[in-house]
Amino acid sequence: MKLFHFVFISIIFIAVILLSNETFAQQQDPYLPFAEVMPQPVGGIGSIYKNITYPEMARKAGIEGKVYALIYINENGGVDDVKILKGLGAGCDEAAIAGIKAVKFIPGKNKGVPVKVKLSLAITFKIQQ
Repeated sequence: MKLFHFVFISIIFIAVILLSNETFAQQQDPYLPFAEVMPQPVGGIGSIYKNITYPEMARKAGIEGKVYALIYINENGGVDDVKILKGLGAGCDEAAIAGIKAVKFIPGKNKGVPVKVKLSLAITFKIQQ
């Protein structure tokens, strides 16, 4: 019975530590998951596509689909980082990152004040016939 109590208390203790670490990590992220006014690319989404060159390796292999990216946009509308959530490979992920980083964004705002925001975006790669 004492062993059961020890194991039970140990599990509770570990769970509390893990949950408090997650909460602490979330508080440290300066990028908001959303804002009252979300960031938008200057010139619209088309401005990102204008900066993307279809990778030759993907074209030759007939690779089409979507690259899902998480974009970290600062309060000035600059792109601080881009992380690929789900990629296609064959150079498409890198092309998407380059196209996104080449564009300036209208910053996200809360109560009229520019804020850092995380924005998810899907970039479609389709071979034109």
